[in-house]
Amino acid sequence: MISDAPRQIEFATVVRADARRVFEAISTAEGLDGWFTTGSELDPTPGGRICFRWRDWGVERYSGEAEGTVHAIEPPHRFNFEWQTGTVDPKMRTTVELSLKEDDRGTIVRVRESGFPDTPEGLRAFYDNTGGWAEALTLLKFFVEHGLRW
Repeated sequence: MISDAPRQIEFATVVRADARRVFEAISTAEGLDGWFTTGSELDPTPGGRICFRWRDWGVERYSGEAEGTVHAIEPPHRFNFEWQTGTVDPKMRTTVELSLKEDDRGTIVRVRESGFPDTPEGLRAFYDNTGGWAEALTLLKFFVEHGLRW
């Protein structure tokens, strides 16, 4: 056992746009391809399939895929899915919850990812995804607010 503490990633940011616009960016293949992926597929219904794809993504020019399943979709407030998260162990799956709440500044976007196994591979995925979500929320903000793509 590596740790008794559960590993859960949590981040939040304010996107200066209404919740419907932000929700479209996080819950459609076209929206995701604007800031997070390249060539994704998404069936936005509970039990629907997600295929996240990256081609020459980021500084490291990463190419790969991660499959997932939609658990809940409640426009424009909540998008919950399970996905393959480990690059070492493709069977490793975690749950991601994206929640949106409008306030006077725009929309508060919160991401929570949980379910990392208590293994060396689970710890590695936890650390990789922690940095990944910090970057992803920044990219989401720039995409929705300014139309800027990676």
